[in-house]
Amino acid sequence: MTIHAGLRFSVPGDKSVSHRALLLGAMAEGTTRIRGLLDAEDVGRTEAAVAQLGARVERNGGEVLVTGGPWRDAGRVDCGNSGTTARLLLGALAPRAGATLVGDASLSRRPMRRVLGPLTAMGARYEGGATLPIAVVSAPLRGGDFRAEVASAQVKSAVLLAGLGAEGETSWTEPTATRDHTERMLVGMGAPLRSESVGGPGRLTIRRATLAAADLVVPGDISSAAFWFVAAAVAGVSLTIEGVGVNPTRTGVLDVLRRMGADVQIEPLGGIEPVANVTVVGRGLRGVEIGGVEVPTLIDELPILAIAAAFAEGETVVRDAAELRVKESDRVAAVVAGLRAMGVDADARADGFVVRGGCDVGSAAIVETYGDHRIAMAFSIAGLFQPVSVSETASIGTSYPEFLARLAACREPTVSPRWWPHRGYTAG
Repeated sequence: MTIHAGLRFSVPGDKSVSHRALLLGAMAEGTTRIRGLLDAEDVGRTEAAVAQLGARVERNGGEVLVTGGPWRDAGRVDCGNSGTTARLLLGALAPRAGATLVGDASLSRRPMRRVLGPLTAMGARYEGGATLPIAVVSAPLRGGDFRAEVASAQVKSAVLLAGLGAEGETSWTEPTATRDHTERMLVGMGAPLRSESVGGPGRLTIRRATLAAADLVVPGDISSAAFWFVAAAVAGVSLTIEGVGVNPTRTGVLDVLRRMGADVQIEPLGGIEPVANVTVVGRGLRGVEIGGVEVPTLIDELPILAIAAAFAEGETVVRDAAELRVKESDRVAAVVAGLRAMGVDADARADGFVVRGGCDVGSAAIVETYGDHRIAMAFSIAGLFQPVSVSETASIGTSYPEFLARLAACREPTVSPRWWPHRGYTAG
């Protein structure tokens, strides 16, 4: 199997933007109209949470309408597997309402201490430990001046959302640029946010304010598009994703594919959240180094880039990515174990991994996903080129429910008799 040449399609809405659109809409006065909202389990957790907190959420054709207002204590809020829901709510709830945040087994192991530290310094009150379940007790907050220990858009967003309800000014300084969807949306909804460094690392300052409702458009998710970009790059064919988000804090995957040898073409379409039609044309791929300030721009794409590395010539080294260890799974361990099951020479490092490429089709491999959607999707893409079966696909529903149907539509039969079908459907 491989992938059809000349494919052109869109991907579901950006997960990060979808979470924030719902949450900020629930905090605003009036009705916020959202187009392109991702319909997936993780985003559904945020939608259910804001409804519990008092927002009215309605669907009108292709739009989602969120009418905000004063928040109310919500009791138990189930964040499922969504770390974004949990971490952003820790900040947004702190000056506004009480709730006990719970999650599934995976989320309940993920660290929350980096979020709780600055929020507690602002006066936020929490009951529990450094992992879920955590009870939030609404309390008056005071601003402060904080510096990130580790670059994290979720921690930054939690502090800014808390700062909207705090006395005085709240400042946040990050060492390297992280995705700025929260900042863009806050400014678009009238928040008094100022930045001392536009488009790069720097200091953000916000003060107490009430947001105004807005019309928001969610672009296609580049993290979802990345699976198909890599498939095209490995297969040596052309593929276009229409209307995908190209926020410069998220496009590291395109930069890496260029360095690996793929041709990447971007047709800008404008927007507050920049949108474009993006075409990737596969060429012979070569190994590269990935690290430093580009890591936050592609942290979620590293599992699928590991698949590109497996089929590239030479060595790919990923460093400065220790954050992979505390995602839905330990993605360093999961990626390396999966690659080794495929017969690829790969090693784990404390902050990343090494992949020695030039992978040939080998015996059928069964890859454990550890219930992680990005591991399941990455190795499903590998299955286009080598016999691979993933241990489960249910986790994919958290971010990209249509993925398996799209994968089936993209597959092009070859003369190879050694295709190993993914569990749950049959290769055709």
